[in-house]
Amino acid sequence: MTTERTQSDSDDRRMDKIVALTRRRGFIFQSSELYGGINGAWDYGPVGVQLKRNVKDAWWRSLVEERDDIVGLDTAILMHPMVWKASGHVDGFSDPMVDCKLCKKRFRADDLDNAICGQKPSKRPGQCGGELTEPRNFNLMFETFLGPVSDTSSRTFLRPETAQGIFVNFANVVATTRVKIPFGIAQIGKSFRNEINPRNFTFRSREFEQMELEFFVKPGTDEEWFHRWVQWRRDWYIGLGIRPENLRLVPHEKLAHYSRATTDVEYRFPFGWGELEGIANRGDFDLRQHQRGIRTVARWDGGDLQALQLVEEEQDWHRGKLSYFDEETKQRYIPYVIEPAAGADRATLAFLCDAYDEDSAPDAKGQLETREVLRLHPRLAPVKAAVLPLVRKDGQPERAMRIYEALKRRYVVEYDESGSIGKRYRRQDEIGTPLCITIDYDTSKDGTVTVRDRDSMRQVRVSEDRLLELLDETIHREPR
Repeated sequence: MTTERTQSDSDDRRMDKIVALTRRRGFIFQSSELYGGINGAWDYGPVGVQLKRNVKDAWWRSLVEERDDIVGLDTAILMHPMVWKASGHVDGFSDPMVDCKLCKKRFRADDLDNAICGQKPSKRPGQCGGELTEPRNFNLMFETFLGPVSDTSSRTFLRPETAQGIFVNFANVVATTRVKIPFGIAQIGKSFRNEINPRNFTFRSREFEQMELEFFVKPGTDEEWFHRWVQWRRDWYIGLGIRPENLRLVPHEKLAHYSRATTDVEYRFPFGWGELEGIANRGDFDLRQHQRGIRTVARWDGGDLQALQLVEEEQDWHRGKLSYFDEETKQRYIPYVIEPAAGADRATLAFLCDAYDEDSAPDAKGQLETREVLRLHPRLAPVKAAVLPLVRKDGQPERAMRIYEALKRRYVVEYDESGSIGKRYRRQDEIGTPLCITIDYDTSKDGTVTVRDRDSMRQVRVSEDRLLELLDETIHREPR
């Protein structure tokens, strides 16, 4: 028996196995699969939704519940269209797009090396004999309309990020809480981007969930806070089991127009390095833009947003509604913002990929077979323990059910009495359950049960009145 991670499979084969496991065990399904599916959208199954919820809960707990300087927010997906004009999304949130005149597929013009030809998967776009059109900008926001009439006055967008909901509520939070700079506002929520070429399973989707923090600081202290948050965010992934060698920090050489500095936390997926989270020093760009936006909206007649020019800032811009008065220094200023922005779906996929492993285990006849296992950190595991009666007689199911009822008051646990004990162990290994608790013939004699560890497969006898204590220790243990 070996518990070492296997490296023999190609990266593509490894990713195929992970995708197959997520489908087989109810983690992730293709959206609208019954009707052939829809590209760029995914449904989370019973164990998948629990895993993703645990990822989000761990993020929320580390930022909002365990800190005194961050509060939470939950803003609407539908917002006033001027929000997106002021933020720059109406005019500048786009990717360059090309069409292949032969296969009729569309591709990002700046990412053709990673794209696959629509007719010949071994080729890149343009290598199949098809002519590519000239690049043109494609706005990534989904457009919709508010109310019964579809015209320019009712036009708005599904939000492409959750951050703007935080910025437009900055004054509300300051006025209704006791927060003082430096402080942060955190939010988890759905966002939508009409990606030209969704790919790599759930990594790049059109509908996804973000975990975003806007941390407001005094100008001049922003660089120090930026470097702190870069390190803190990397450490968070490691603390939940991601191996350090699979993470890297990548500073941006070419900065977005709003950014003073940006560093990405990237993870080495089987398909290559990909961004998990971006940490940006956004300066005072966003609050200043919304200062301009609220001065402009009075002049907007509901016409073309793209043609609308924002009102230029006045000399007293720092005294506007989105400024902050520092009681200690008696200064008024627009704060700078440090933004750690993470994808809940990408983080969930990274934890799945990092946890996936294969080793050898004996089958029912004692012969070694390949075992697939998810070595998820117990805090993230969808199910914390499985309660399994060895046989369906001699009072074992009833005893097992009493244990199950007691444990589920505190933790997500499963009860399973169907199939051989070996097959039940394998299912729990594949969904990442840390402990399996087996009720057998000795349980009725001495009140002990067999507890099997997912990672080592070692089994020990434990008194059933110690099970909650054992679960507590397991869930809060350090990562592997």
